Amino acid sequence: IRARLLEAEVVLVVSNRKAAFGLERAQKAGIPTLYFPLKPYRDADRSRAEYDADLAQKVREYKPDYIVLAGWMHIFSNNFVKHFPYRIVNLHPALPGQFPGKDSIAEAFAAYQRGEIKKTGIMIHLAPDERVDVGPVLATVDVPIYPSDTLEMLQNRIHQAEHRLLIQTLDRLIRGDE
Repeated sequence: IRARLLEAEVVLVVSNRKAAFGLERAQKAGIPTLYFPLKPYRDADRSRAEYDADLAQKVREYKPDYIVLAGWMHIFSNNFVKHFPYRIVNLHPALPGQFPGKDSIAEAFAAYQRGEIKKTGIMIHLAPDERVDVGPVLATVDVPIYPSDTLEMLQNRIHQAEHRLLIQTLDRLIRGDE
């Protein structure tokens, strides 16, 4: 956004991890941040659904057009999702139907080493409910895996492609092309 790649305003950056680099970057850019950990809910035997409802209330105060999940590892229940119907954009480092959930890059790399796949990719999709890595697909891109790759090399290639695809996809959403 600072580079003017998107005609958008980030109204809030949220993380459930205190040391998240995204919080630091947002603070330096003057963007409001919210550190909202799950641990106090767990310690008080409160449910994830309560956490999600409370977080949704805080996020709603900022009136976002879209919620972008990039590096967010918590799976939201419908107590969060219902407040932002078809406005939650999820970035997943795998192609549709492949390697849902966390560790998808490592799973893809292992599948490549076993000869099961020749490429992996990235998917950006809307998250309409609490299911994991499903929903209307907004964009995908293939990411090749090379024989000389290490897991770290593949991770770096995927993260570079994620950034480009996320910017392109958000630009289309903002302009109303999706």
